[in-house]
Amino acid sequence: MYLPRPAMPTRTGPPAVAGRWSLLPQRLPDNTIRAHATADLLLERYGVLTRGSVQNEEIPGGFALMYRVLTEFEDRGRCRRGYFVDTLGGAQFSTTDVVDRLRSYDSDRSGADTGRAGTVALAACDPANPYGAALPWPKNAGEGAGHRPGRKAGALVVLAAGELALYLERGGKTLLTFTEDPRIRTEAAAALAALVHDRRIDSLVVERVDGESVHGNTFATFLTDAGFHTTPRGFRLRSTA
Repeated sequence: MYLPRPAMPTRTGPPAVAGRWSLLPQRLPDNTIRAHATADLLLERYGVLTRGSVQNEEIPGGFALMYRVLTEFEDRGRCRRGYFVDTLGGAQFSTTDVVDRLRSYDSDRSGADTGRAGTVALAACDPANPYGAALPWPKNAGEGAGHRPGRKAGALVVLAAGELALYLERGGKTLLTFTEDPRIRTEAAAALAALVHDRRIDSLVVERVDGESVHGNTFATFLTDAGFHTTPRGFRLRSTA
């Protein structure tokens, strides 16, 4: 009787178990320890932790649980509570290092405008983007056409001095603008172009702006100045590297 020879192990292993494997840490059985670890993580992630930030994370127990933990942290000196962001009430928590840093910015101003901070493009769901979490999304011209911003995977925002300037939907087809200032628009378009030049994304194609075709839209000029090229589909920018 012939018996098939058993398959010998290979260096790469069977196809069904391809890839790299590692043992994950076991889930902590103590709910209190998990809640404290989560609070520490959120303070590190957001800097200033608010109700909206916690709700955006969809943490079990919600803000009510985190509020109890953060209050305990405050009693122990592990965090501080204050009115750090206007209009968001007193249920705001941060660490001493962050509070000192915020105060340094306030003292640097000395009552005068020292110029705008940099313009930066980042993911809409990035913790550095406060809109849709700690802050509500501002209104834009494209809402009447059914376009609304959201903290969605793949979407991008451009912040100018911390204020929302642009929102780019996933795939880049629709762009929403939140400012009419020509200088901010110029910097915001350049920040989008930098994403491609720095090879953070391969290409961008903007087809619509505030619910209208990009062709003939006033924002098209800013895209052209930033290096975008006109195509029948829209305004496109590709990485040259």
